Amino acid sequence: MAGPVVAAAVILPEGFACPELNDSKQLSESERDAFRLIIENKALAWAVGIVDQYEIDRINILNASILAMHRAIDQLSIKPEYIIVDGNRFKPYGTIPHQTVVKGDGKYLSIAAASVLAKTHRDEIMIGLHQEFPLYDWDKNKAYPTEKHREALRRYGVTPYHRLSFNLTGDKVVKPKRKRIKKTEGPELF
Repeated sequence: MAGPVVAAAVILPEGFACPELNDSKQLSESERDAFRLIIENKALAWAVGIVDQYEIDRINILNASILAMHRAIDQLSIKPEYIIVDGNRFKPYGTIPHQTVVKGDGKYLSIAAASVLAKTHRDEIMIGLHQEFPLYDWDKNKAYPTEKHREALRRYGVTPYHRLSFNLTGDKVVKPKRKRIKKTEGPELF
């Protein structure tokens, strides 16, 4: 609910083996920190892309996530020949072919490595911002929508780091979108 969105790009050497490396959400904080050192030291190239909360509010979180991915790729010292992306959404990066892979961080080491770098770099940013705004508990919740974070928002208001396009307090009523149903052959539906 606050801070930037962070993405990473990693090019691992051929034959890189690290069987314990997995989706960053499946690892403990200490495991992520240990893997970060391995990745940053052994990768052929790695980079982190950041999109701040103002850009997130302006272009939405999906577009901001893709922009962060592009910014990470921009910074690689080696340009990739092919891009694999965790998830199901990505916009072409120049003429480099790409493929999206749902739950790719559990299937490809390079995606898992990028996941670890993105998570650890973002957590580091949020711990730094916690020093400025300790009432929001960002050193622990990393700006996720915990009850303590939401209660701090209700009590103290927003900081310059909050994403104002998000439902910060959880109080907004979101109307469900109506799905359009295509008419297919079969009986009439009322």
